[in-house]
Amino acid sequence: MSKNFFFLKNFHNKFSKKLDIKKALIILNDLLRENNHIIQSLTDEYIYSYKNKKLFKYKHKINFRVIGMGGSSLGTKAIYDFLKHKIKKNFYFVDNLQNLQDKKDKTFTNLIVSKSGNTIETIINSNILIKKRDNNIFITENKKSYLKILAEKLKAEIVDHNNFIGGRYSVLSEVGMLPAELMGLKTNNFKQLNYLIKNKKFFNSLVKNVASTFFLIKKKKFNSVIINYDKKSESLFKWYQQLIAESLGKKRKGLLPIISTMPSDNHSVMQLYLDGSRNNFFTFFYTHDNNADRIKKISLRSHNYLGNKKISDIIYAQKIATENIFNKKNIPFRSFEINQRDEKSLGVLFSFFILETILLGKLLGLNPYDQPAVELIKKETKKILI
Repeated sequence: MSKNFFFLKNFHNKFSKKLDIKKALIILNDLLRENNHIIQSLTDEYIYSYKNKKLFKYKHKINFRVIGMGGSSLGTKAIYDFLKHKIKKNFYFVDNLQNLQDKKDKTFTNLIVSKSGNTIETIINSNILIKKRDNNIFITENKKSYLKILAEKLKAEIVDHNNFIGGRYSVLSEVGMLPAELMGLKTNNFKQLNYLIKNKKFFNSLVKNVASTFFLIKKKKFNSVIINYDKKSESLFKWYQQLIAESLGKKRKGLLPIISTMPSDNHSVMQLYLDGSRNNFFTFFYTHDNNADRIKKISLRSHNYLGNKKISDIIYAQKIATENIFNKKNIPFRSFEINQRDEKSLGVLFSFFILETILLGKLLGLNPYDQPAVELIKKETKKILI
């Protein structure tokens, strides 16, 4: 991959087949030729259903609250946490049913996000939290629904959610880019697909990773473990977890995405990863931040090698050491190293993971865009509550 964004060490060649690489390449080329709204949202040609002029009156606001479930909030939270060093606003995320503490001394601009407009948790949280003094922006499909009717009653700003883009794929559409605009970020910089498809290294890495993952699934390795060394990317991998699980978990197929936080997990689950059952494959993830925290003094001479080291130096050494042991034990893994923490790098990651997921779904003979089993639970819950 281009050094401007990130370095990607692919799975070892022995974990892929040339025929699978060829199939993945054909599917990718077909996908890029389709009139696909999800793919369009990854480009700077995508037309939003809102105008920046309408957002101007909210840009001086400081406190924002995102009320939404799953893909309606995970992508926005990933953006906020990954790029928090560039953001001067406060964003709070209400993304579960829980005991909600109402911050009575604060006035919020609420972003209420639900594609269907009938998400039960979002309805409940909106009813509890929205106060008369708040500003409200609703992002929902242009159809009759509870939240659309509520928005009209509140005389709130209503932004149409693209009905061809499911929640987990919506991060570079209105759902993620409108909040990013309010965060003060450069939303055009997230849109890197037009550049990436002309980048042979990106193209080849994407196809090879899809083929390798397909190969590993056929070898009954169903656990995709993220070895994450970047705390600010935890929300990014919560987003990735939904993307993979909801897109591929069908017809008794799919992957279980597991997020492992390093280096703390070296002292818990790493023993299993190294010497336990071999039904896992791994993705290492590290971001090169200029961490100025240094260990100035070591009390005992036996550990003088730690003196004057940055915290980031030690974490990076642990990452490389772990990769070396994985290599020696013949454990399949790939490795991402992010060179700079900005909108472009995050946009590339979003594009990579979205394309990878769609291609894997098509190789597995699945529809990567629906989530039929989840709909069953929604219907059953409503039946019980009525």
